[in-house]
Amino acid sequence: MDEKILKYLYDIDFAISEIDSYFINKPKDFNAYKQNTMLKRAIERDLEIIGEAVNKIIKKDKNYLDKISEATSIIGLRNLVIHAYDSISDENIWAVIINHLPKLKSEIKILISLK
Repeated sequence: MDEKILKYLYDIDFAISEIDSYFINKPKDFNAYKQNTMLKRAIERDLEIIGEAVNKIIKKDKNYLDKISEATSIIGLRNLVIHAYDSISDENIWAVIINHLPKLKSEIKILISLK
């Protein structure tokens, strides 16, 4: 595996772990999330990092489009968070956290293990 791609995979893994760490001592509660601006911004930053890393992986090797589910959607979310920050909905970000990050996390762990 290309060293740069491996580095980006580790970046994604770290950002997902960081998001998970925000909920270690408290339940994942949507209303609490909505009211915590600092938490929302921290998660948005981690999602930017994930999207940018996926983007760089895909640019280096298009085969990863088949290995990372929803790669184009992940990149699209990154672009939305960065460029259309005023149209980010708490509900959409929460859906990503609850429904999509667990799958991405397992895919990334598998890819890293193949190094």
